[in-house]
Amino acid sequence: MTDRRQRLGRWGEALAGQYLAGLGYTIVDQNVRSKYGEIDIIACQPDGTLVFVEVKTRRSTLFGPPEVSVNAVKKSHLRASIQSYLVDHPEFTGGYRLDVIAIQAGGDDQPPEIVHFENAIA
Repeated sequence: MTDRRQRLGRWGEALAGQYLAGLGYTIVDQNVRSKYGEIDIIACQPDGTLVFVEVKTRRSTLFGPPEVSVNAVKKSHLRASIQSYLVDHPEFTGGYRLDVIAIQAGGDDQPPEIVHFENAIA
């Protein structure tokens, strides 16, 4: 991955974290790696629901909106990463879900567009 893409990804993840905090979520962890892949953000809703978040950020829509890049292989890796995390953290006994936050970077002084897909991957 190029440095430019890494910077864009980090920027998107930071923006997603701020967005979630603004909704009252507590950020539990970020960039959690397992042998199956990485979970971008792990947050907790005020009701105790643990929310695993995949963040996708794009500069343009040339290849479609950001969320289309969450394909079947990525979904499988995310599910396995979540199960691994839950095994390693038995203190989380409540419900959980997997969300996708798609961020389209704004251009020409336009704000970025944030679309939050709750329970996006069953």
